[in-house]
Amino acid sequence: MPTAIAVTSPDLVLPPTDPSTPTAALVHPPDAQPLDAALADMQVLVEQHGYVVVLCPTSLPLAHERRLHTVRGILESDRIALLKLDLPPLGVAVLVRQLRQLSICDFSAGVIASAARLLTHYIHAGALLHSVTKLDRVPVSLKTHAKSWLPGTQFGVVANPEPQLIRIGAGELAGPDFATRMVIGKGQSQSDWVTTKLAPAWQVQGIQESALLADSPRWWGTAKMVEFAAFLPDISVLYQLVASVRREKCPWCGIELIGDRCGFCSAPLVPYENRVRPADVLSHGTPMQPDS
Repeated sequence: MPTAIAVTSPDLVLPPTDPSTPTAALVHPPDAQPLDAALADMQVLVEQHGYVVVLCPTSLPLAHERRLHTVRGILESDRIALLKLDLPPLGVAVLVRQLRQLSICDFSAGVIASAARLLTHYIHAGALLHSVTKLDRVPVSLKTHAKSWLPGTQFGVVANPEPQLIRIGAGELAGPDFATRMVIGKGQSQSDWVTTKLAPAWQVQGIQESALLADSPRWWGTAKMVEFAAFLPDISVLYQLVASVRREKCPWCGIELIGDRCGFCSAPLVPYENRVRPADVLSHGTPMQPDS
């Protein structure tokens, strides 16, 4: 069975790009499911799939995050990865779908979990906003705040991979230098700037529309918006990207990983010259829960 990908909200599960893409499991918040039921559901996922990778937005309510750590702690399982993602909601949904695609490939659970950090750099996530007065996710100057009060003013914002903010009509957003598709979620905005101006400028090869995610207005500070995310859609490209990275063994838990941090125990990869025997490392205990 493929590694299970789990989400904290049902709207983070975008429609699959092909019939073979599996869906994601839902981990409910504590006010929607008692602890014993949450434990039973997670135990079933672990037994059926071997490993579970839960993607947690940094905007996740604290009570929900604590529930996830409680479930993993009570089960005493090293087969559950909790990955915190500092991405806008639609960017999280795109990454979730990419990991769902990769979960059916011949990658180990550790590689899939650590691939999340790699793939984040290839997601260009942002929004068209009619106001930035409540935006706290990217730097906003006092001058820009003042212009936000002018009627008809609109802003183009990119939060990932690098923060950008322009007033529409007075600048351009730098985009990806590789072929992408784009998914957009429309809020209370009638603007077509994303589809008629931004997507052609970024040479986007196709656009998919989605409902605005429930957390998007809170994340961006306004409901009058159009959220967008440009991404690598082809599973063959995603596969080659992940497969091209050297694989290592985590010095703490021993699971396979790529990059510089384990997705399951969050331990950083020790530089080769500083490595010691795994038995010596493990004698120091296990690290804190994942934070990225």
